[in-house]
Amino acid sequence: MPTPIVVCGAAGRMGKTLIGLVAQNDATRLAGAVEVAGHPAIGKDAGEVAGVGHLGVAIGDDFAAVATADAVALDFTNAAAALEHLRTAAAHKSPIVIGSTGFTPPQQAEIEQLAPQTRCVIAPNMSVGIAVLQRLVRDAVQALPDFDPEIVEMHHRMKIDAPSGTALALARTVAEASGRTLANDAVYGRDGVIGQRQKNEIAVLALRGGDVVGDHTVILAGLGERLELTHRAQSRESLARGAIRAALWLAGQPAGHYSMHDVLGWR
Repeated sequence: MPTPIVVCGAAGRMGKTLIGLVAQNDATRLAGAVEVAGHPAIGKDAGEVAGVGHLGVAIGDDFAAVATADAVALDFTNAAAALEHLRTAAAHKSPIVIGSTGFTPPQQAEIEQLAPQTRCVIAPNMSVGIAVLQRLVRDAVQALPDFDPEIVEMHHRMKIDAPSGTALALARTVAEASGRTLANDAVYGRDGVIGQRQKNEIAVLALRGGDVVGDHTVILAGLGERLELTHRAQSRESLARGAIRAALWLAGQPAGHYSMHDVLGWR
């Protein structure tokens, strides 16, 4: 039987992409679509809003009404909405995949407490390519301990948080692989006469412009050579396909807080 899927943020760019892919995939079926109260898409057919034809699922504004134990929610909304959806998912023991970013430290602390209460995959970037990049970065940093790590990311002009959640995740990968900590060693942008680069710095630089879906480059700069590891998302489909892969995997798992590395079978 196809896995039932609920799409949160159904009328947004990612929501529409997810609905289209869910409709095309024989392993999934759209079981619900949710938007914020008052959104003009409320009451409309989710497939028609997404441009994929009538699917017989109206967009609603109550996630709790469609949060069931067998339906996997896909959330690419914003930090506040995603946290509220996780609260509901935990209360209903409903599985949820969260790709939203921009969580504050208190929000992140609540996520850590709530996520194990249900089945939950949380990742700042659902692309399987990014998961592979993190693994490559870990191995490279461990092999090149004297190289200086710098991270550069670029996203579209509409993105509201910086650095991206993916860039921060890559920075954490660098820190964990090299014995650093982001609290002590991260540098977010540089300006003025700042002196020489400190040995333990992990720089994270954010660029914004145009309609860039998401570019991330980890630079390991040594003496006489440098290594650059880059992932470029050419469309939102890479994120959506990864989220659907995570949902199909999550449907068969016990309660727990998982990552894309778990989805790929790496831990």
